[in-house]
Amino acid sequence: MTISTYKIIELVATSKISWEDAAKNAVATASKSLRDLRIAEVKEFDMKIENGKIDFYRVRVSLSFKYEGGE
Repeated sequence: MTISTYKIIELVATSKISWEDAAKNAVATASKSLRDLRIAEVKEFDMKIENGKIDFYRVRVSLSFKYEGGE
């Protein structure tokens, strides 16, 4: 059996469309520089309001990926 170790980072991402789109933006951006992404957990949701209207949606995401550290 192979034993794996994963690193967890936290990202904040935004979207003008929705919280779901903000979460997708976090994963898409992270996947450009990280390999072997495993789990994304949305921790917090909020939004910025300007002039009585939603300006953008924001999510805080914990994202795990396989750790490939040297011995």
